[in-house]
Amino acid sequence: MMGRSLDAAELATVAPLALPGSRRWRGLVLPVAAVALWWLASKLDLVNSALLVSPLKVLDTGWELVSTGRLWLALRASLARELTGFFIGTASGLLLGALLGLWPRFNRMVGPSFNTFKQISLFAWIPLISVWFGLGDVAKVVFLSLAALVPVVVNTTAGIRGTPESLLEVARVYGYTRWQTVTRVVLPSAIPSIFTGVYLALIYSWLATIGAEYLLVSGRGVGNLLIEGSEHFQMDLVIFGMAVIGVVGWLMNASARALERRIFKGRTT
Repeated sequence: MMGRSLDAAELATVAPLALPGSRRWRGLVLPVAAVALWWLASKLDLVNSALLVSPLKVLDTGWELVSTGRLWLALRASLARELTGFFIGTASGLLLGALLGLWPRFNRMVGPSFNTFKQISLFAWIPLISVWFGLGDVAKVVFLSLAALVPVVVNTTAGIRGTPESLLEVARVYGYTRWQTVTRVVLPSAIPSIFTGVYLALIYSWLATIGAEYLLVSGRGVGNLLIEGSEHFQMDLVIFGMAVIGVVGWLMNASARALERRIFKGRTT
């Protein structure tokens, strides 16, 4: 005897259970397909092997960098600069953003100048930074601090000034002092926007790290691996360096998102 057929509603509840976790792997479809096409093109000599080396050659180069320790030295140098610039820029951005958001007079005096400052392309500061601070780590950290500063200031100011009027009215009803209003109402309300600014600062400072190492070429770093590869026409080194940059950026993004979920989950429980 045949069983009854499932209707649309029942299929909708059964389908997600049939392939648990399948959505988790959908993001791998495009990179896997791209690598497969890359391997096929190099295998069949469809492209100039000097311009697009095979994936196996890139893996061999990567293993050599790992086994000799060159990759770890470059990564350590890049991450040290990135984190230093990130923390300096974020701390400065939180302070400036809080002042702009909480102090109207300060906003009227400094706000227009900051709005002009943030329109200047980050890389336009390279000539001045290189003259004032040289080409070493200090210059790179200053550059990265600028990259982290702007998104933190913008989002901190927006979060503070975007506090709902209903919450401020409740604070007035309870007779909160200005300090109590700021610490118990305004800042908690602004946390999502502030975290967005910090998250953007983390990503921007990593991208700026590679740019700084490419333009301010003194010292070790992942960006210097790209320069070495391009100067010696070693496309395997260039491609592997690009892959490392992408993976590190992805790990930063995933870590920041996981921290965000944990923080806001804790606030709602």
